[in-house]
Amino acid sequence: MLKKHFLLLSILKTVVLLNNVLTNNMPPGPFPLPLIGNVLNIGFTDPLGSFQRRYGDVSTLYLGNNPCILLTGYESFKEAFVEQADIFTDRPYFPIIDKLSKGKGLIFSSGHMWHQQRRFALAALKYFGVGKKTLENSILQECRFLCDSIQLQTPFFLSQTRFHLVTDAVANIICGLVFGHRFEYDDHKFHLIQEYLDDVFQLPISNWGRLYNQFPTLMSMLPGKHQTAFASMSKLKPFLQEEIIKHKEERDPSNPRDYIDCYLDEIEKDSEAEFTEENLIYCVVDLFGAGTETTSNTLRWALLFMVKYPEVQEKVQSEIDQVIGQTRQPLMDDRTNLPYTYAVLHEIHVRQHYYLHASQNGQQGHDSRRTSHFEGHFIFGVMVLPLLKSILQDKNENSTPYEFNPAHFLDENGKFLKKDSFIPFSIGKRLYPGEQLARMELFLFFTSLMQCFTFLPLEGRTLSLKGTIGVSSGPEPFQIRAVPQ
Repeated sequence: MLKKHFLLLSILKTVVLLNNVLTNNMPPGPFPLPLIGNVLNIGFTDPLGSFQRRYGDVSTLYLGNNPCILLTGYESFKEAFVEQADIFTDRPYFPIIDKLSKGKGLIFSSGHMWHQQRRFALAALKYFGVGKKTLENSILQECRFLCDSIQLQTPFFLSQTRFHLVTDAVANIICGLVFGHRFEYDDHKFHLIQEYLDDVFQLPISNWGRLYNQFPTLMSMLPGKHQTAFASMSKLKPFLQEEIIKHKEERDPSNPRDYIDCYLDEIEKDSEAEFTEENLIYCVVDLFGAGTETTSNTLRWALLFMVKYPEVQEKVQSEIDQVIGQTRQPLMDDRTNLPYTYAVLHEIHVRQHYYLHASQNGQQGHDSRRTSHFEGHFIFGVMVLPLLKSILQDKNENSTPYEFNPAHFLDENGKFLKKDSFIPFSIGKRLYPGEQLARMELFLFFTSLMQCFTFLPLEGRTLSLKGTIGVSSGPEPFQIRAVPQ
């Protein structure tokens, strides 16, 4: 009897799926199988790249019985997230995200709440100096702390355990904006916060996160790394609540010192947009996750590429010596006079996406809550998954997309070449609100490190260019030497 019910259910699901596929005016894609969708159509070496080659820049992939629209071209990105931004800004529902953030914060919220939280975050970051000289001075001060810490331990071996210095330096910039103070690099509490954040932000993209999305009730009862991440989120909240309490006791409403002070003012003024202490915690988590992990991982890739390509490192250092010398720190104004160095940083962005793990091929999904006429198809209520990697490595944009080549961003006269399709921080209304901050940090930290040190491999060691799993992928653990200039 049970077998008959199972067979009947399977037939019913097949009929429903067949009807949806044949009647929906969806972009092209392989025919899905019941229950598993297109899992057998996804290649192993280049899981989603095969879809682009066969079906074009806009295609349909079935995740189980649910259709998903894949975007792999710059023009399709622009049409969806710029020209039809109001339709494609919401986030799809995932059980793992709901468990971690309850749909609050800056990254995974949607609708009116997301608009208000993003508007506030942009205003607060601008108020506290993002894009201005005041913040540049704070970053330069942190650059000195980082370089001095490395210098004091010469000969310094950068390894997985000591790379925390780079992460600490980047995290301190966010700490200054959010908390109003920085931490010392040996602060145990500081490292615990980063450890908890790392657990939380790695989970959604991991196998444990995907299993939880498929079987939330079952997985909630089973042990695994998802439970570790849930526990880390619970441990993280008291740290942030302690900061909020301290701010409430010490703040002067007429003179806000940081993001938390400004947010507490907003809580008193506006409850309709869900400005609450709970939402403040999730916003701070998102600011740290996006502002620390992404930038510190890019800097790790940068150092790894400089060791792998010593001729590029030498050329960068030569340009820095000629333009800046050794007597002053780099400034943002130096970018125009450092075209090769600036091109190298852009090429690092492109190359690090090449080494992303297969599961990270896509950015966060978007959800179409209203009917859209898109690329000749009517789309409604489906997840839209933009594959940023495909754009950054477009052969039409980069002549040698599989080689580390800074010339991709230089014109025939050696001047920096700006490209509209270079969108490592996404595009449209979901553009990372700290983009300007990230650009400042990357340029100033990278040029400062190149000015002060030459990075070399350990004798007899071969460096891997494989990436790790996370929302922002870093390189696999590696060891290099930092030799003072």
